[in-house]
Amino acid sequence: MDLKNYLIESDTKKAEFARAINVSAALLHQWIEGIRPVAIQHCPAIEKQTGGKVTRKELRPDDWHKIWPDLAAAQVPRRATDPVPAPGHAGRQLPTTNAIFDTVPLRAAVGIDVGAKP
Repeated sequence: MDLKNYLIESDTKKAEFARAINVSAALLHQWIEGIRPVAIQHCPAIEKQTGGKVTRKELRPDDWHKIWPDLAAAQVPRRATDPVPAPGHAGRQLPTTNAIFDTVPLRAAVGIDVGAKP
């Protein structure tokens, strides 16, 4: 739920809510209307004041996982039917020396002469 809908549904006055989280009513209005993003330092207070109905993830949808990595770790647990991810990055295998050379043509590798005899 966003902050605007929370204030409407809970029948909370903007000035009252602003005082509770220690910001000006004008700043709260700017957050509600999307004029300014909600300041990082105020997100936990908003989440606490709303009883978790407005979360930090909802207040900062684009960067919450960078700001609060603990929230990203607390994502929904995996189900038994979910596929097991391969080691490495999101389905990629860890690089090996052979895999590195497999990605480029042999002639493109610097210092390797394909036709040379050892």
